[in-house]
Amino acid sequence: MELAVYNQQGQDTGRRVNLNDEVFAIEPNEHALYLDVKQYLANQRQGTHKSKERSEVSGSTRKLHKQKGGGGSRIGDINSPVLVGGGRVFGPRPRDYRFKLNKKLKDLARRSALSIQAAANHIIVVEEPVFEAPKTKDFVNFAKNLEVNGKKLLLVLAGKNNNVFLSMRNVPDARMMVASDINAYAVLNTEALLLSEAAVEVINKL
Repeated sequence: MELAVYNQQGQDTGRRVNLNDEVFAIEPNEHALYLDVKQYLANQRQGTHKSKERSEVSGSTRKLHKQKGGGGSRIGDINSPVLVGGGRVFGPRPRDYRFKLNKKLKDLARRSALSIQAAANHIIVVEEPVFEAPKTKDFVNFAKNLEVNGKKLLLVLAGKNNNVFLSMRNVPDARMMVASDINAYAVLNTEALLLSEAAVEVINKL
């Protein structure tokens, strides 16, 4: 697959880059995508949820009334789960939601996500953006020139670029990543995937 390279002004530079068919034109594996996205979202969970159980509720442990002969139901102390203010039965406890996937499956998921975006014509190859200073206005103009302003976009560069990162930090639905760090969730969760020329070279070898 061959795509045109655009500059910061949104103009075609006349150059072309080749996207590796083994990365950008495979048959997407839906199950690999499902597992990878599920793992990514699970890894974001803090797992700090907690409710108090019977032994942890603050309250007297005195038996409220005798077991038999009172004409009422049998009951223990005021911390019983059946009473208002009592403990919760089998409530949530802190836990780690993370789980592992093998590298080959994650690689397949990433290539599947890139192939889906390529087939949908959501990939735009751009020159490495150069901002003299961190300015949100510069990035907004950059996005307007490429006709992706207002879309959920992901800019992928070969390496870190502090001025670009700071310029787009306040733009809603705009995110920047380094090519070696991209994952299936980040690639799929975007309407416009902007790749720098150098980033394409890195991704072609992934």
